[in-house]
Amino acid sequence: MATLFVFFCIAFTTKMPNQMKKTCYAQSAQIRAIRKKMVEIMSEEASKCDLKELVQKLIPESIGADIEKACQCIFPLRDVYIRKVKVLKKPKFDILKLMEMHGDAGNEDTGAGVSREEPLVEEVKGLKV
Repeated sequence: MATLFVFFCIAFTTKMPNQMKKTCYAQSAQIRAIRKKMVEIMSEEASKCDLKELVQKLIPESIGADIEKACQCIFPLRDVYIRKVKVLKKPKFDILKLMEMHGDAGNEDTGAGVSREEPLVEEVKGLKV
């Protein structure tokens, strides 16, 4: 069973270099095209690698940069980020696979044991509490 994720992506429109107007709104057809391209890129990136590689892609925001480059022909974007990732389905825990990933970590010599003595407790006689 594969892991199933939901990605939440956010992007902001930016002004063209020679634009005088302060605002820059994309039309609804452009928004739909941008959203379609976002879903396409995110699903492609998530399906072609495992969980460990996916996390390594999410940390430096490389998926957001790919989306920004791909959508420049539709409308200029800035600050494209994957803001949240939810895990809907996860595979069952497999102890053998976990041990394979971590190798022989349990076989290392961690040091010599230390003998512990009982702490000294002095009784105070004659005190009433």
